[in-house]
Amino acid sequence: MKRVKLVVLSLFAAALLLLPVLMASSVEGQAITDAPTGFDNEPNGLTDQATFDANLEVFAEIEEIDEGLGPTFNSPGCGECHANPVIGGISQITELRAGHFNGVNFIDHPGGSLVHSRATDAAIQEHVLDGNEVRTFRTSLNTLGDGFVECIDSNDLAAIAAAQPFLSGGRISGRFIQVPVLEAGGAVRGGRFGWKNQHASLISFSADAYLNEMGITSPLQPVENTSNGLFVGFGSGFDPVPEPEDDGGDIEIFAEFMRSTKAPPRGTITADANAGQNLFNAIGCAICHIPSFVTAPPGTVINQGEFTVPPALGNKRIRPFGDFLLHNVGTGDGIVQNGGQVTRNELRTPPLWGVRTRNRLMHDGLSLTFNEAILRHAGEATGVINNYRSLSTANKNRIIAFLKSL
Repeated sequence: MKRVKLVVLSLFAAALLLLPVLMASSVEGQAITDAPTGFDNEPNGLTDQATFDANLEVFAEIEEIDEGLGPTFNSPGCGECHANPVIGGISQITELRAGHFNGVNFIDHPGGSLVHSRATDAAIQEHVLDGNEVRTFRTSLNTLGDGFVECIDSNDLAAIAAAQPFLSGGRISGRFIQVPVLEAGGAVRGGRFGWKNQHASLISFSADAYLNEMGITSPLQPVENTSNGLFVGFGSGFDPVPEPEDDGGDIEIFAEFMRSTKAPPRGTITADANAGQNLFNAIGCAICHIPSFVTAPPGTVINQGEFTVPPALGNKRIRPFGDFLLHNVGTGDGIVQNGGQVTRNELRTPPLWGVRTRNRLMHDGLSLTFNEAILRHAGEATGVINNYRSLSTANKNRIIAFLKSL
């Protein structure tokens, strides 16, 4: 009976992962090609090499206090957190978030859930204050290939959420949320970036990171962060640069750099890795870690009119192994951002492309082996993980061999 169940799951997962491909393929006369991949510091065709190199230099630049860094911040440059194995990738760097759950709602830590790890003056170093028992680390995410992710049709994500099934452990119920596009005046689009799907566009994502990770304000994020709720912006004596500290030019460059990166490539694919992928599909992992998407056709207007899908990014098949939806798999961090209180214990399914370049797994980086990370799944994933537990050691190792090839 279990073998029949796994076959049914495999067929369902295959149908589910084909949804976005079938939707994209319905555009008559539009050729679909594979997105370029590589850890090679070369562009995907959106820009030429010289422009890519110039944008990479800005992305990797170390900011100084007189340029707006801080007063509270996590890192002085994008490349400090997105660097493995090349600029734009992942890293071991984590951020700290905290707050209080009153039994009904999550309440941000004073100054916001993000508690910065660094400050330009020791007098304003942030600390987790008493009474904020919800605490979590968040690992830095890969940004390589995110231009293709930005160009996924929101309707594809909504269709996947609607199609996810009931299993023995309960409903696998991906949540599709609409979040503000900052450059479009707050008009909404389907979220896809960040651990809480808090952003839908790479301009919004860049503005958020510039403020919240580096403490640099911009026209889209013009208000300086505090230190545990204490004003430390321009005029406080701690911040020498008036807001906005960036005119928005750097944010455009960050976004163009990410849009022009290649997707993470596969590693060595062995016979065990191929067998492991079949098992990964059969036990139900591919219901959320969907292997393949096709981006919207060139000329499609997205981000509420602020970006048009270019030929380099449109009608491209990508293999992210994620569904870009929020799920409660028992590891929720308890933090609420753009999705409202219902998302408190939900996290975005992390795309698995490039996961072989990370040795600290899950949202908090506290799982150090693939087996440990898999076994941390519960909640909506209970049925799938029970299937994994029932596998022989040899078959579990084949799934791990597959993950090590991503």
